[in-house]
Amino acid sequence: MTKHILLLHGPNLNLLGTRQPEVYGSTTLADINAAAEGHLAAFEVKLRTAQSNHEGALVDRLHDARDWADGVVFNPGAYTHTSIALRDAIVAIELPVIEVHLSNVHGREAFRHQSMLAGVCLGQIAGFGWHGYILAMDALLRRWDLLPA
Repeated sequence: MTKHILLLHGPNLNLLGTRQPEVYGSTTLADINAAAEGHLAAFEVKLRTAQSNHEGALVDRLHDARDWADGVVFNPGAYTHTSIALRDAIVAIELPVIEVHLSNVHGREAFRHQSMLAGVCLGQIAGFGWHGYILAMDALLRRWDLLPA
């Protein structure tokens, strides 16, 4: 049976490749989406990608995923540290969500150390650059027994 993943990107991630490359690298959002699609090509998994700079639009994407997705890989960007609305949406959709961050948020400014979302996510991956998205997808694949442990 085909599985479906939503790869959801939050605010400012549309600027990847040019925004603070010393922190986020030179990989663009299109590069990340293409790498994710390529990684899943060997599996019976369909990927949909979306990005928004707006909290409500991200909530809407999560709500929509409830009707078609089996899991979510989500980089909520700065909303990680502030959004109770996104936390409530993750709880409401009852899907496994993995929080991803390109940089090691725990090694950065103190305000980035607290995630409003991690406690309601299946897990959090931070600090591995764009490879974190692949790690998150592999975690979902293992959860669904599509990838050996």
